[in-house]
Amino acid sequence: MVKEGYQFASAPFVLGVIALILRWTWTGAVLILLALFILYFFRDPERVIPPEPGAVVSPADGRVMEIVEEPFGARPGRRVSIFLAVWNVHVNRAPRAGTIRQIEYRRGKFLAAMRSRASAENEQNIFHLETDRGEIVFKQIAGWIARRVVAWKAAGSRVETGERVGMIRFGSRMDVWLPMEAEIVVRPGEHVAGGSTLLARWK
Repeated sequence: MVKEGYQFASAPFVLGVIALILRWTWTGAVLILLALFILYFFRDPERVIPPEPGAVVSPADGRVMEIVEEPFGARPGRRVSIFLAVWNVHVNRAPRAGTIRQIEYRRGKFLAAMRSRASAENEQNIFHLETDRGEIVFKQIAGWIARRVVAWKAAGSRVETGERVGMIRFGSRMDVWLPMEAEIVVRPGEHVAGGSTLLARWK
């Protein structure tokens, strides 16, 4: 459980208990259910990390929306976009071991996370990760409901494959940019789990 979950859930839970004491049954029930949902949303399960030397894992739970060829600067590569629904785990993980060279915060819009434009136009944190085989870029992208992207690491931090790096609150999107030499093994429509689903193999 992410500790913030207890902070967000405490107010509706206490108010719900007070409402039940005052015999405002429906109000109390709704508030307590809301508190339980918040605790469920902030869950943080352990994951088994693939041991393959060239493994690139999914940074988030959700559904693969699209895989498109997209250069990053002058470098050719592909972008994998993952949509996180409100019922998915929202803790984000490093797709591969390496050093976070930079975390770039960009202000932006709050378009629905399922729209392709959200990758470029929405508020986001951009992680530049230097690995033993080259650079990976991945993004925490806010959505229409999710309006807070939270990074738990700083530039210069060393991370292991599947290590927790941050969280997006309430429904959102994550993008991963990989160079062409990485063989992507997922397909659009496939459901992935952060830290444990193999997203690509780096040749």
